[in-house]
Amino acid sequence: MDHMNFLVSNFTLPSIFFFIIFISLGLRHYKNVHKHIITKKKLPPGEMGLPWIGETIEFYKSQKKNKLFEEFVQPRIEKYGKTFKTRLMGAPTVVVCGAEANMFFMSNEFKLVISSWPTSSVELMGKNSIMEKKGDMHRFLRGIISSSLTSTSLDAMVPKICNTIQSHLYKNCHGQQHIKLYHLTKSLTFKIVFECFLGIVVKPGLLETFEGVLEGAFSPPFKFPGSKFSRAVSARMKVQKFLVEVIREKKREIELGKSDEALLSRLVKAMIRGEVSEDEVVDNVVLLVFAAHDTTSFAIAMTFRMLAHHPTCYYLLLEEHANIMSNKGPGEILSLEDTKRMKYTWQVARESMRLFPPIFGSFRKAIADIEFDGFTIPKGWKVLWTTYGTHFSAEYFEEPQNFDPSRFEEPVQPYSFIPFGGGPRLCAGYQLAKLNILIFVHYVVTKYNWSLIHPDEPIVMDPLPFPSKGMPIKISPKFQ
Repeated sequence: MDHMNFLVSNFTLPSIFFFIIFISLGLRHYKNVHKHIITKKKLPPGEMGLPWIGETIEFYKSQKKNKLFEEFVQPRIEKYGKTFKTRLMGAPTVVVCGAEANMFFMSNEFKLVISSWPTSSVELMGKNSIMEKKGDMHRFLRGIISSSLTSTSLDAMVPKICNTIQSHLYKNCHGQQHIKLYHLTKSLTFKIVFECFLGIVVKPGLLETFEGVLEGAFSPPFKFPGSKFSRAVSARMKVQKFLVEVIREKKREIELGKSDEALLSRLVKAMIRGEVSEDEVVDNVVLLVFAAHDTTSFAIAMTFRMLAHHPTCYYLLLEEHANIMSNKGPGEILSLEDTKRMKYTWQVARESMRLFPPIFGSFRKAIADIEFDGFTIPKGWKVLWTTYGTHFSAEYFEEPQNFDPSRFEEPVQPYSFIPFGGGPRLCAGYQLAKLNILIFVHYVVTKYNWSLIHPDEPIVMDPLPFPSKGMPIKISPKFQ
């Protein structure tokens, strides 16, 4: 402030006027030079659209209908090639498609690009979550999460998941003729993430509060009363209060010598050692719940959708699970080894995720000028890779519109199948999601008869994909 007073007191009015003109001309010159530098580079082809808005409206319209590839990406690939520029949400953006592009940008995380989430997502998920961390802190947090998903940890977790799924199915399906499968799986995966993975007991209303946070994760970050974002911020504050109480109680238990191997205990132990803060524990729990919850629910729902559409595949899958059951005693639950025998089931799930990816892609930000595919992506521009760019391409999957689980009998080209991302930011909860899918499928197909009520139910997005009617099914126990 003293420096500012000195400058003002030593300038006359005319000199201030000429000083402003000088600065303005300097800024204009800088912008012209910067523009000249950019234009000298070979930018990818494409249209930037209107100032700031760009092609955002077209992008959102196609995404909401779950037609992002067909109505936005594919027409531009045909016109410009697999690397093209646009403007989305105010930022110049390069969309890249193909396994080579996926590998290049995913493997160069932290070197050439960094994660670039919308402001609303960062504020609601948490600035201290792993999605915002880089370098050593990212590796440290990922290491803690991975330590809860080793073979030993998963082996101990499988019985808990089995009991949770069986109990949830009995409570919600017995005595019912119709249920909404997607809604059932949402509440179930939420419970599994909290109770089996994190070690936190789910209290009534917690799921609804978390859902309230997610509603604003991709909305404009305006906090005026009644806005989606404002409601989401209020829900986030409730989540924060609940988690702080749980974390502090867990800290007291650990200090008294009571502990377990659940992820929350591992994070709190790191907090006690001074390696992470309380805010970092809260934000990473919030992010993990969202990352493992909605995406897994959608993957399960789409697996059942495709089984309903392809009875031959369903017969092969039933045969696999009958073989597993033949080696189990009455009432004996599954083991981790049993899930490893569900090879065909996992092929079906993977093929379902190829056709209906739980995420459309992800944004990155260039932290240096990037030379790729014969073009320059300037520093500061956004980069968007999409699952559709390979999942729906005949270059990587023969007759990609067809459902064919056998295509996963052999390894597919690296970075062509990316429902869980890849590189340093490969979904840390990938193994947990796999277990959820396999075990849920097992207990439904072996214990229940079921059929879809709306076989061709539309899939919409808001902000993540979901079946528009909640995927109602007819269901009845196989053994009365």
